[in-house]
Amino acid sequence: MIQAVIVDVDDTLCLTEAASFALENEVLAAMGRAPMSRTVHLATWGEPLLDAMPKRAPDLDLTRFAALYQSALEQYIADGRLDVIPPENLRALDEFVLAGRAVLLLTSRTEAEVRHMLMPDHVLAGRVSAVYHGGNTRFRKPDPRAFDELLAATGLPPGQCVYVGDSPGDALAAGGAGLHFIASLQSGVRRRADFDDRYVSAYVEAFPDIVGVVERLDRTVPSPARGRRPRQSTK
Repeated sequence: MIQAVIVDVDDTLCLTEAASFALENEVLAAMGRAPMSRTVHLATWGEPLLDAMPKRAPDLDLTRFAALYQSALEQYIADGRLDVIPPENLRALDEFVLAGRAVLLLTSRTEAEVRHMLMPDHVLAGRVSAVYHGGNTRFRKPDPRAFDELLAATGLPPGQCVYVGDSPGDALAAGGAGLHFIASLQSGVRRRADFDDRYVSAYVEAFPDIVGVVERLDRTVPSPARGRRPRQSTK
């Protein structure tokens, strides 16, 4: 049985690429830098922010960018311009909770970038049992070891977990760790052809569709074999 549904944040739980593109260019403008192109942003989308920014804006002062970015991020969130989770996505999470499945988040964001989601008054409170991010995991996707802390804390076998994400890196990490993987194509940033089918249990066009997919996985799909890159222990 699928015991845990693990969800990526960006362009999976909520659609964020376009808003993030605008936000990062606002910060670049405040630093007197030229804006990045959307093509460059899309090509590096899914990478941790401070890993991606030198490619988006070469020779960028990352320390100054990070400081300005955090302030701008908080304003975007306060204005409802970023990290807005649609009601239908929340209802999907509720269905998992009612079915007795654990709901967790795993993202490459830093702790500062997800801190607002950890607040007791956030809409995810009571729905998500744990959040794994750059502050409490040692490895980042597409490394399968990104799931090490989560699997150790839950004590669940990988085959009883499903990860929902939007990128080929998400699929590679999940498949390499032995988890089922559902590819969400809702953002339109990626297509089926971008993924290696060996690591994908199912594709969905909208996030709420994952409820039915998980139910079908329970009935019909054996535990996935680990991918080419075996998960290595961090112990």
